[in-house]
Amino acid sequence: MTVAAKVKTEYEAVIGLETHCQLSTKTKIFSSSSTEFGGVPNTNIDPICMGMPGVLPVLNEKVLEYAVKAGLALHCEIAPYSKFDRKQYFYPDLPKNYQISQFDLPIATKGWLEIELVDEAGNSTRKKIGITRLHMEEDAGKLVHGGSDRISGSTYSMVDYNRAGVPLIEIVSEPDLRSGAEAAEYGQELRRIIRYIGVGDGNMQEGSLRCDVNISVRPVGREKFGTKVEIKNMNSFNAIERAINYEIERQIEALENGETIFQETRLWDEGKQCTFSMRMKEGASDYRYFPEPDLPPIEVSRAQLTDWQAELPELPAAKRDRYETELALSPYDARVLTDDKAVAEYFEQTIAAGAAPKQAANWVMGDITAYLKNEQLAIAQIPFQPDNLAELLKLIEAGTISGKIAKDILPELLAKGGSAQQLVESKGLIQISDTGALDRAIDAVLAANPKELEQYRAGKTKLLGFFVGKVMKETGGRADPKLTNELLANKLNG
Repeated sequence: MTVAAKVKTEYEAVIGLETHCQLSTKTKIFSSSSTEFGGVPNTNIDPICMGMPGVLPVLNEKVLEYAVKAGLALHCEIAPYSKFDRKQYFYPDLPKNYQISQFDLPIATKGWLEIELVDEAGNSTRKKIGITRLHMEEDAGKLVHGGSDRISGSTYSMVDYNRAGVPLIEIVSEPDLRSGAEAAEYGQELRRIIRYIGVGDGNMQEGSLRCDVNISVRPVGREKFGTKVEIKNMNSFNAIERAINYEIERQIEALENGETIFQETRLWDEGKQCTFSMRMKEGASDYRYFPEPDLPPIEVSRAQLTDWQAELPELPAAKRDRYETELALSPYDARVLTDDKAVAEYFEQTIAAGAAPKQAANWVMGDITAYLKNEQLAIAQIPFQPDNLAELLKLIEAGTISGKIAKDILPELLAKGGSAQQLVESKGLIQISDTGALDRAIDAVLAANPKELEQYRAGKTKLLGFFVGKVMKETGGRADPKLTNELLANKLNG
């Protein structure tokens, strides 16, 4: 029996994620220094984030707003009263030797988000994943190791404190995930929500979104969890899925061989596609939390909560539901279109301008997405507006141009914008639907290809496509494809 089969029939994984999300405020959580990414090291700093003696932190009001909105979007209970705490630990990237975080009274608790997995056949499965808590805290600085990408093997280390004091929310899931695919989808859905509500950019490459995975395995049917292992150092959702799948197999193999699984922190090696031990964990860390004496407690009024709730947009899951039920799109189409809020808005504006939903979906997901990827552009950067796309699709539907002509002129429209109707007219690309003109083109093609004509009439009927292609070439791609097929069939079979 394979390990994969054992996971399915004998063992199950128990997985939870701790996700740190940087908030997109202009200034830091307790000071006025910039949060801009990529600045010259140690330039976006100040006495507060550097922990100088005698300075006092002041909570950035925008951080509280963003944290509450994130909690509301995750269906959490927002605490009417919460506080900050000091989390004591000593590391070079933490200037104060403690971190201001939230411990026993976080801003949000008891939430959930829904993940949706779509299989190769297009069938979707939905599952709710619990959110234990969401709390605010400050980020630490960044260590840069010389001679190695980690402290082991390096010859020296430098610290960039630009990130110190950047506002974070930490979102802790319940151990409701059971596979690498579920964990990766959870992370992606969480990032979609964060981006939709505009509180963070979720850029994993820049460290704006960081996920730590807690994973154990146990025999199916047992309530008690197995020994938990933490995995760090993953910079993509694909890496999260692969690391979890590897760790599931590693732990099952160890159990099958009678080996002990130790509570430890492991790292993911992208090159070797495996996890390896970083440090052992003998017990829970004692951070010696105590209430932050320099910050007052936080009270969120019911009126403020109502206002922030009203400012939330339609969220990805609700949008997917609407696309499937009201627009009759497949789960796959709905998932692709709602992955990016700007793409979803472009699609919806195209429909509002009169385009059919399925046709608009196909063009947005197909040719337009391919163009954006090739040109490395966001959809908001192209001059080709949704009403321009709707106009193009109406020209196809009306038979004014063929789909092929539309695809031929699309790159110019995407690059320059403007009216599809005017471009078609200026280039003389209006589709030929006149039977007399098509008959003449067909007669010319048949006269020029007597050998293929003889083969067709001898039974090689697949040559119909050959003749259609020749007619399209003869007419510069302007022949009505449907009418051309009908006229050709009549002449060839006559």
